[in-house]
Amino acid sequence: DAICNFVICNDSSLRSQPIIFNPDFFVEKLRHEKPEVFTELVVSNITRLIDLPGAELAQLMGEEDPKLPGANGTAAGFFRSLMSLKRKEKGVVFGSPLTEEGIAQVSQLIEYLHKNLRAEGLFRVPGNSIRQQILKDALNSGTDIDLDSGEFHSNDVATLLKMFLGELPEPLLTHKHFHAHLKIADLTLFDEKGNKTSTPDKERQIEALQLLFLILPAPNRSLLKLLLDLLYQTAKKQDKNKMSAHNLALMFAPHILWPRNVTANDLQENITKLNNGVTFMIKHSQKLFKAPAYIRECARLHYLGSRVHTSKDDLDLLTSPSSKELQPLKSQKRSRLDTCHQEETQQRTEEALKELFRHVHNMPDSAKKKKLIRQFNKHPTALTPGSDVPTSPAPRRARSRSFSGLIKRKVLGTPVILERKSRDATPEPERVSKENVHLLQKCGSPAHASQVKLKSLEGRKEESCRRMRAHLLSKDSSSL
Repeated sequence: DAICNFVICNDSSLRSQPIIFNPDFFVEKLRHEKPEVFTELVVSNITRLIDLPGAELAQLMGEEDPKLPGANGTAAGFFRSLMSLKRKEKGVVFGSPLTEEGIAQVSQLIEYLHKNLRAEGLFRVPGNSIRQQILKDALNSGTDIDLDSGEFHSNDVATLLKMFLGELPEPLLTHKHFHAHLKIADLTLFDEKGNKTSTPDKERQIEALQLLFLILPAPNRSLLKLLLDLLYQTAKKQDKNKMSAHNLALMFAPHILWPRNVTANDLQENITKLNNGVTFMIKHSQKLFKAPAYIRECARLHYLGSRVHTSKDDLDLLTSPSSKELQPLKSQKRSRLDTCHQEETQQRTEEALKELFRHVHNMPDSAKKKKLIRQFNKHPTALTPGSDVPTSPAPRRARSRSFSGLIKRKVLGTPVILERKSRDATPEPERVSKENVHLLQKCGSPAHASQVKLKSLEGRKEESCRRMRAHLLSKDSSSL
């Protein structure tokens, strides 16, 4: 098969032309470059739809010679030998294996018949044998033929087309695919209880034929498409030519599907299946030469992706928006974002605590400062900023030796000590830590949080000093 080439066009006059996109481009590329991989991919999906025992699967793969009906029987042997003798007279086109040259010659017949589909009994009424022989010799010699000259009738051309197909060494659908077509004809729907019904499962039959046609030899597939298109258009005009899809199938099934050198008696059990199968192909011919969507996706991923999916079920999950294969990627991305957010928040918190610790360390020596430093020391991993600021012990405050200090210690020593102990027993550090967290959550920046905290601490210190002075003044005045 020809593979498309991408050409960059610099002609501005042609840029507005529509771009032709071939959705089966990667399918044809895979078939051409890696036929073994392509065949394995298609056959694995065929066996998902139809049950092929080991021998029939080996025949489909070309690993064994096909075992066809009538091969071992003795009935109708005379007719089989007669048909084989008629095929020994090989020409360039007729009786020879199918080639591109032969398809090019026969395509003239198909093109002519497309213009003359209204003839009644087309493909059923035989033409003139003398005109047919003249036309056959012209096709074998490769000479140019003017079918529109009026020398030949449409029935002559239609009969010659059937003759060409009947003289091929093997049927157009090949001997290897014979058993697969019988199995496709048996594909039926299931009822609610899971039992098979007599209603054909058209969707599965179309899918199976699409896959089976993909592994046909390229010349066979090309001619089959031309032929089924012709028969489809013929059946659309059955009101004029009196040839329905079923009537056309009766004419062409022996030529394109029946094994060679067999008679109707050899196929008496399967002849109805074969005829119905060809009828189905004619009616749905416009869908059968498109590769299934999952095969196109597999071929595309083979060249553009990192993994190759080998079944429809894998790609059903991939093509859906809520794909399970995308969920791990989404969860990993979400976890990375959450981790980054937590690290950023923790870093800001640590910076705010460091700033707060520096301000506490630079405060004048006081009992409040000692309590805050003790609180930091209780949680070294969470609150102490490490070795950024040295935590040298504060020098002990020298006791006052003044006369007023002696009077205060003698007269008010016990109440002052008790009050100081009661103040030290209050859970002030814990309240400070909770307020730190509250301020960090409330304020927009760590620096703002530390400034607000320091202002609150200074305000408390001034309030406690004011109360102490008022208490001492009242005691001094009472003692005097």
